Amino acid sequence: MILACRSLPSLDPNPESPASWVQAVGQSNTLAPMTSNPESASRQYRIAFVLGGGGRWGAVELGMLRALVDANLKPDLVIGTSIGAFNGAVFAADPSAAGIARLERLWDEVASADLLGANLFERVRSFTRLRVAIQDASPLRELLEQALPVRTFEELEVDFQCVAASIERAAEHWFDHGALIDALLASAAVPALFPPVEIQGEHFYDGGLVNSVPVDKAIELGASEIYVLQVGRLEQPLRPPKRIYETALLAFEIARRHRFGSLRDKTLPGVEIHVLPSANPVEFDDRRQLRWSDMSETAGLTEAAYDATSQYLDELREQR
Repeated sequence: MILACRSLPSLDPNPESPASWVQAVGQSNTLAPMTSNPESASRQYRIAFVLGGGGRWGAVELGMLRALVDANLKPDLVIGTSIGAFNGAVFAADPSAAGIARLERLWDEVASADLLGANLFERVRSFTRLRVAIQDASPLRELLEQALPVRTFEELEVDFQCVAASIERAAEHWFDHGALIDALLASAAVPALFPPVEIQGEHFYDGGLVNSVPVDKAIELGASEIYVLQVGRLEQPLRPPKRIYETALLAFEIARRHRFGSLRDKTLPGVEIHVLPSANPVEFDDRRQLRWSDMSETAGLTEAAYDATSQYLDELREQR
């Protein structure tokens, strides 16, 4: 069953009852990755944290993680897409209050260093050199090297996987072992903003293109209690377009949400899915999306999500 934040639109015909989902666990249409960790398939997972993509709004996931730690919830598995992969990897390295403090320092560093706010000259120079992007990913790599106490998936305290979009195979690719930072950069390589990341001769773009909120991967791996950390888009229902420019935005949002939406139409026996509240509902035409490099809202987003998620978890604990 799904237990979602109140503002998440229900697809259940009976709004008074919890929406139930069904799926044949163990079935997957995901293409096999170049390499995979055979131990992942044999491990038993119960609690999974799934962190979706969302750029600068990924700050809400920091607040959610802090609330989950305060509630003494420790995952057996962490799964991430894009900025959710960054947050998830740092957390998986140390799923404790100290790990949350490390993640907070990472976000503070991003905001203070203005890594995504390069001036026009720098962007022109990057585009001239890279041809396919306006930002160089080198500053992000350096930041991750400072924030992460480990360099491989195997060294993480909690099992972690992240997804990216393979250009050559036009398919999702799951990273679960080996070099960690390259995989994270691949998962967060937003087209046109960052260049594609090459790993073993294959090129990758942002995982949000193929699986923005990868709940299905957690189910495939056997998790029965799943906490979904999302940035607020799922809390706002879509509507028909009113202006010509909204048609493209709406089409992109449908493409981004369809896997999560299709999964929500099903029931999953023995699986609880908790969509944590972001306190940051994002309409598909939200003009704040134009300020993709503006990190000034980070502290406010984090605290609001922490308060909302703490309240949700308190209520959940009372129900059990």
